[in-house]
Amino acid sequence: MYVCVCRAVTENEVHDCIAEGARSVRQIRDTTGAGSDCASCVRKICAILKRSEELTTA
Repeated sequence: MYVCVCRAVTENEVHDCIAEGARSVRQIRDTTGAGSDCASCVRKICAILKRSEELTTA
C-alpha cells in the first residue's frame, strides 16, 4: 500500500527505513522523499512510527 502517493513510497519502504534506524518523519523523508511534497502522508508515517515504537517497547 502506498503511504506517499506523490513520491510513490510504500508502507514496506517506510518499515525498511525504520528497521534501518529511522526514528522520525524527517529521517524517513530524507531517505524516501515521503512527505516532501504535499505532506498529506505525514500522519500516516507518524502512525507507522508510533506502532513501531510500541512493538519495540512491549
